[in-house]
Amino acid sequence: MHDHRGGGGHGAEHRHEAEHHHETEHHHGGEVSQTQLLTAALESLLVEKGLLSSDTIDQLVERYEKDIGPMIGARVVARAWTDPAYKQRLLSDSASALAELGIHMDNLVVVENTPAVHNAVVCTLCSCYPWAVLGLPPTWYKEPAYRSRMVIEPRAVLREFGLELDGTVEVRVWDSSAEQRYLVLPERPAGTEGMTEAELATLVSRDSMIGVARVAAPARAR
Repeated sequence: MHDHRGGGGHGAEHRHEAEHHHETEHHHGGEVSQTQLLTAALESLLVEKGLLSSDTIDQLVERYEKDIGPMIGARVVARAWTDPAYKQRLLSDSASALAELGIHMDNLVVVENTPAVHNAVVCTLCSCYPWAVLGLPPTWYKEPAYRSRMVIEPRAVLREFGLELDGTVEVRVWDSSAEQRYLVLPERPAGTEGMTEAELATLVSRDSMIGVARVAAPARAR
């Protein structure tokens, strides 16, 4: 575990925690895995035969990346917001808490945002990501600029995502690895006290569970 504290603006502190012993199946740099090659070949064949269009494939990927995949994590967040006992189990033993919802993932650590602490997730060596709860990783998560800058200047990166944090808020940056992934439990927005768990889940975005955005309050509460 590495504990780095440095300036992120206004005397901010950030924490970079990691134990990187990535398995050989994780490829870095310009290497392409066998699975990626087979996927690209299959896509090309389907397009060539007229069975699928490139636009259709792009739309399906985008839908899974932004909607279907993240909704699994959103269910977890909504349950934690509405059930304090479940939230404590999620923070202390995520594998058991996730299993209660039919999600099987034993290498996930859930970190909670509070008014005093804001968490964000990165993978500095490649693109380790909690697929089981967030679906496909966004393109920017895999980009070298995000992977390096989030650790060095987290406040600047968050600001580019439209998230401006008060100088008194501590920023903690968690570095995912093959052995350990992270999910941010975002703060519940004001004005949602009367909402059901299902309604709350619709508010939770993928980016809020990575830590680069807040959960927006519903329109009626603004």
